Amino acid sequence: MWVLVGLGNPGAKYEGNRHNVGFHVVDAIADEYGIGPFKSKFSAQMAEGRIGDQKVVLLKPQTYMNESGRAVGQTLKFFKGTKARTVVFHDELDLAPGKMRVKVGGGVAGHNGLKSIRAHLSSADFRRVRIGIGHPGDKSRVSGFVLSDFSKAEKPMIEDMVSALARRLEVLLTEGDELYMTRVSEALPK
Repeated sequence: MWVLVGLGNPGAKYEGNRHNVGFHVVDAIADEYGIGPFKSKFSAQMAEGRIGDQKVVLLKPQTYMNESGRAVGQTLKFFKGTKARTVVFHDELDLAPGKMRVKVGGGVAGHNGLKSIRAHLSSADFRRVRIGIGHPGDKSRVSGFVLSDFSKAEKPMIEDMVSALARRLEVLLTEGDELYMTRVSEALPK
């Protein structure tokens, strides 16, 4: 079983924020594979289903970014899930919009959602799909930047990325990180 986590903040106020791109990916996965409906459980919106022959749990923590780990920890405990089969989709300041990378382990680069998950799982040895949102250029502007909406010019690029991440997800679950990154890249408009 796989636990697929999208990071974001709940509520209409945050819907289009850069910080919520993880929620958008999980919603796109649910749409692509007919998974749902979401229900409230473990301080999250959760849905169960299948992608190919893989059982999956989709999770959107509703605790705000800083406490995302609580929902992830409770979900893994309940389903007897493992960090090795946990994928967290999140915004990444160090990648340009329209870029993505998959990473297992390592530092959390100041991302409060990842810090919380690391704290609740006792390590950062889970898979992350890092979705580029760009950087405002100055560290003092990061908080306002991640809580702002994508620009009109960025929106189509982000929508294409979210769609490609969802459509090619079965590759990640069955064939691995490198091929997934390649297939997502191939699915994006040139």
